Amino acid sequence: MLAMLANMVGVELLESKVGSAGKPVCGYDIQILNENGLETKPDEEGYIAIKLPLPPGTLMNIWGDTERFKKGYFERFPDFYFSGDGGYKDSDGYVFVTGRVDDIINVAGHRLSTAEMEEVVSNHTDVAECAVFGIHCDLKGQQPLGLIVLKSKTSHQLDQIQNQIVLNVREEIGAVASFRNVLVVNRLPKTRSGKIMRKLLRNIADVDDFKVPSTLNDVQIISEIQDIYMSHRIGKFQ
Repeated sequence: MLAMLANMVGVELLESKVGSAGKPVCGYDIQILNENGLETKPDEEGYIAIKLPLPPGTLMNIWGDTERFKKGYFERFPDFYFSGDGGYKDSDGYVFVTGRVDDIINVAGHRLSTAEMEEVVSNHTDVAECAVFGIHCDLKGQQPLGLIVLKSKTSHQLDQIQNQIVLNVREEIGAVASFRNVLVVNRLPKTRSGKIMRKLLRNIADVDDFKVPSTLNDVQIISEIQDIYMSHRIGKFQ
């Protein structure tokens, strides 16, 4: 692994800025691109991409899967390596990474972090586990959906919990998040190592012919989630 961002002390010791990983390392032309692949203005959030060619010896291939290598890193923005991260660059050239693009959704033109919404949801006293992710919306492009697993003992009614969570997100993130749907599930899909598979949850709602990840610990959960989506008319089940 090679650093793309740093405060290169050996070249020039720069002022540190809170939240920034520094400036691009020599050999990397790091740009922030919008949806159309055009460079954004300073302090305007977008996709972190690196102009080709990359320095020698960096990201040569994915072992045994060249097509995935091309599709994952070079298809979205021609002539750029797509890092998969979102962020922005300030007027001084410092780069700020805001998170993986899987955690960023576009709601009516507003880029919002589902990770921030998930943090608010998880803070509810009755929530044991949760996942917040974006699904397709014909009107706004995307909309957030929250799935929660309740603690075994709770003194509140289900509708009270759901309404309070929606209100909490509205107060913390804002009405622009359009966070309205909170569904209760018995469990969430996870990898064998225990990581929640949010992309799978999104694909179940949006994609007719999605691929079941080989790392899923129990494939039976897919039908459970599909039944819940169908009963609440979520995504393609409307």
